[in-house]
Amino acid sequence: MKMLCIDGGGIRGVFAISILKEIEKEVGKPINQLFNCISGTSTGSIIAASIALEVEMGKVLDSYQKYGKKIFVQQAKVGLFRSVYSSQFLRKYLQQEFQEVSLKDIKHPLLIPAVDLSHGKPFVYRSNYGNLEEQDDNVLLWDAVLSSCSAPIYFEPNNIDNEYLSIDGGLWANNPSLVCMTEAIHHFQTPMSEIKILSIGTGQQKIDFSIEKKLDWGINKWLPFTLPSMKVTPKLLDLALHLSSESVSYHCKLLLKDHYLRINEELGEEIPFDELESVEYLIDLAKECYISHKDEILQFLS
Repeated sequence: MKMLCIDGGGIRGVFAISILKEIEKEVGKPINQLFNCISGTSTGSIIAASIALEVEMGKVLDSYQKYGKKIFVQQAKVGLFRSVYSSQFLRKYLQQEFQEVSLKDIKHPLLIPAVDLSHGKPFVYRSNYGNLEEQDDNVLLWDAVLSSCSAPIYFEPNNIDNEYLSIDGGLWANNPSLVCMTEAIHHFQTPMSEIKILSIGTGQQKIDFSIEKKLDWGINKWLPFTLPSMKVTPKLLDLALHLSSESVSYHCKLLLKDHYLRINEELGEEIPFDELESVEYLIDLAKECYISHKDEILQFLS
């Protein structure tokens, strides 16, 4: 059973999209025809949902470049009293892309990790493939994706039909590989020896927490802001997402061995998930990464 898993990472999702775009160009098929199951968290959920609907990766990349400038417009400086960004434009983008498609309309196995904030538990939105878990598959696709993208402080929680609040799945499954593995074993009754996972990251950041003489480990150390713009750097959130992804990668590699292929790249610097200036750099880096891992990827897909 071949499964595709895509990390969260905000605008750094263009790295994963660009890798997938190169794969599509190479094999001449839509990505969802290459995998039995697709999963994505946060920005990865946008990509995964697009794959489930057979949207070309080139079109998804164009959308990121077009709408990113509208989505990441600050409405608050620090986020003390309201979210740094409004989900208004993100919501409009997702509604435009996914229209009125609901989870029950999607037969291809699709997994979108999120958090049920109202009940304090991890949650996975699943498409309609006969899964055993009890859930409402009438939830619209854009609603599920918006939930997985709603990073605390930066976007407000997503209200699902006034029943519960849902937020970023990256808080527990920024790399959804273990979610996929569990689904393969539990629902599809697939032996671990027959599970193959292609995991695509959004770049490995070098997040600097150097030792300093000053012991001022307050909010500004974890969520630093620059003057005079007062723009907050999501350092703590980026660190948490990075650690989540890498720990999952370690365990999946340990369990699946050569049936787990992780494609990611060192960024060499800290690139916050809302740094639009790095888009072109990430696209170029992804192309280089694909070239260096091309043989591994094609062998995995064969």
